[in-house]
Amino acid sequence: MLVIMNSNATEKDIQRVALFLESKGFEARISHGEARVVVHAIGIIEEADQRDFELLTGVCEVIRVSTSYKLAARVSQGKDTVVEVNGVKFGDKYTGLIAGPCAVESYNQLDETAQELSESNVKILRGGAFKPRTSPYAFQGLGEEGLKILRSVADNHNMAVTSEIMDISQLDMFMRYVDILQVGARNMQNFNLLKELGKIHRPVILKRGLSATYEEWLMSAEYIMAGGNNQVILCERGIRTYEKFTRNTLDLSAIPVIKKLSHLPIIIDPSHATGLRDKVEPMSRASIAAGCDGLIIEVHNNPDCAMCDGAQSLYPWQYDLLYKQIKQIAPIVGKEII
Repeated sequence: MLVIMNSNATEKDIQRVALFLESKGFEARISHGEARVVVHAIGIIEEADQRDFELLTGVCEVIRVSTSYKLAARVSQGKDTVVEVNGVKFGDKYTGLIAGPCAVESYNQLDETAQELSESNVKILRGGAFKPRTSPYAFQGLGEEGLKILRSVADNHNMAVTSEIMDISQLDMFMRYVDILQVGARNMQNFNLLKELGKIHRPVILKRGLSATYEEWLMSAEYIMAGGNNQVILCERGIRTYEKFTRNTLDLSAIPVIKKLSHLPIIIDPSHATGLRDKVEPMSRASIAAGCDGLIIEVHNNPDCAMCDGAQSLYPWQYDLLYKQIKQIAPIVGKEII
């Protein structure tokens, strides 16, 4: 339930509403927007009478939220959430860019890639240190040493970093090195991990599960937000279908659907969605045209020798060309790439 306050409501009016909600068994959260203050009533109290709240001083309107993802729902706030990291913005009219190799393999590999990406105005570097691989015999990443390399290289090139966390036990380690924590598709419903990520004050990229519905995806975001962390970026990375030609099937319709259902930014991972280098570029352009809030793309200085996912990684020169193309497309749909 949302309690919308009048524009002239005082701070005492707002606090009185919050206390009243708590007396009825709700958790009250206050959101100060540009034009209004909203008090979120978190909880499921079926017997609550909406009229009790409408009569409180300073209340303009009370809205019952029918969806289970109450904090992530678009109706819960009047504007899009914008997440900003290192001057890069995701959400509303902004489209942010993230790029880098699938995995951190060595200092030289990452540094060379980062140098080329910085020349294409990339300000957020991606790279996996812990790799959840289908085969237990495949390269699993460099672990904490990979995070140290990622942090060092990023600092040298004035970049922020994002990397995938796999387990709660890694959280303290990631907080030392990583600016944006990434939850992979296989962990989308690792609710214990999501709860812990809700307690931190750092952005989280939440990838859609292999077979997850939109509602399941948003409910996972709700777990993070219910803990107090509203800096959630949703990431569509392709879903599993019967088609075998591409690695997954990129669901571009997720962009307008999520924008209708939620205020959270949605970015696209065309690398994992297609699994093929020559498909990454056209699907990136299509994602921008559809109004996505960002792209996270795999780029490697020498993809033919990559230890994982080389076939879906762009060469730096390909990324530079793509960057110039999407810079032209974005303004057509009212988006801005900084």
